[in-house]
Amino acid sequence: MRMYRVLTLWSLAIVGVAGPAVGATDAFLEQTFDLGAEQSKAVQYFMMESKLIAYALDGTRTDMDVFRLRLKCVPARLSGKAADEYTCAEFTVQIADASEVAVPALHNWTYPFRQTPSGIDDKGQVFGIDHARFAALVDADGKAIPPDKTYHVYNAFIDFHAFCNAFARPVSGGRGIQDLKHIGDKIVHAAAFSEPPVNLGDSIAEGSTFKNGKVTLAFKGLSCVDDAACALVAYDSGQSSFQMIVNPMPSMEVRTVGSSHYLGDLHIDLATRWVRKATMAEFVVFETTLPMAPHKINGVVERQIVIRNVSEKEFGSH
Repeated sequence: MRMYRVLTLWSLAIVGVAGPAVGATDAFLEQTFDLGAEQSKAVQYFMMESKLIAYALDGTRTDMDVFRLRLKCVPARLSGKAADEYTCAEFTVQIADASEVAVPALHNWTYPFRQTPSGIDDKGQVFGIDHARFAALVDADGKAIPPDKTYHVYNAFIDFHAFCNAFARPVSGGRGIQDLKHIGDKIVHAAAFSEPPVNLGDSIAEGSTFKNGKVTLAFKGLSCVDDAACALVAYDSGQSSFQMIVNPMPSMEVRTVGSSHYLGDLHIDLATRWVRKATMAEFVVFETTLPMAPHKINGVVERQIVIRNVSEKEFGSH
C-alpha cells in the first residue's frame, strides 16, 4: 500500500526524536531549505488523473469525465540534449458513463520541454505544447472526441507542467519556489495576475485567455510520500477569471466567461527535488452567450487532479 503522511512533532516523538531532543527537532524544522536546488538526473515516471465534474444549478452532480495520462521524463542532464524530453506512454478518456478508451494520436508522443521566462514559445503556445497534435482527435474506437473534451485532453499537459515546472521549479528573476527558505514562508508567485492564452487550433479561437489572480506559494511543512521525505508547498490561484471564444462557423461566435479558483499541494522530494505528488481542486462558474435561444447558459464545474511520481515498475504495469 502506498503511504502518505504529514510529518508532525507527534510523529517525530513516536520515533524518539522529540522529548529530550526537542531542541534538535526545533533546529531541524527551523533550518534553511533550498527548494530550488538542481534536480537529480534519473528518469522520472508520472501518472496523472484529472476529473471534470459538472453540476446542475440546484447543486446536483450531472456528469463526470476522467482523463488519465502516463508521462515519462528523461532529464536533459541525463540525455545530454538541450531540453528535458517527455514521452506520453498513454492517454485515456472516460466521458460520462462511457468506457475508458485510449487516444492513439498521443501514444508514445515525445516532446521537449523548455522553461522560458514567459512560459510561451515563439508560436504563442503555452509551455511549447504543440497545438497541432490535438487537431481532430479520435479515440481508439475511431470516434471523434468532441472539441470541448479535446481541450481538456490538451489542458492535462498544461496542468502537469504548471504544477511540476512553473510552480515547483525556480523562476528566473525571483518570485518562485527558490524564495521559500523556511517553513512558514509565503510568496506571491511570478505567475500572479498573468494572462496566458488558452486558444487551441480551430476549436478555441485566439483572444481566449485565462487570467490568474494573486497566485501564492506557501511552505507549509514537511511530508512523507512513499517513504520519501518531502517539502509540503501549497499554491493558491486567488480570484482568477477567463474568457473562451468559439466560432462554430465564420458568422457565429459563442463566448464563455467565468471565474475560477484553483488550489492544491506540491510534495517535493528533498533528496531529488522532483515532485513526488501534486494535487489540485478547482471550482469554476461560467456563463455562455449564444447567438440563438436560450442565449445564456450558466454552469458550475469542479476539477480534481492528482499527479503521482511512481516507480518504473508501476508505470509499466498499466
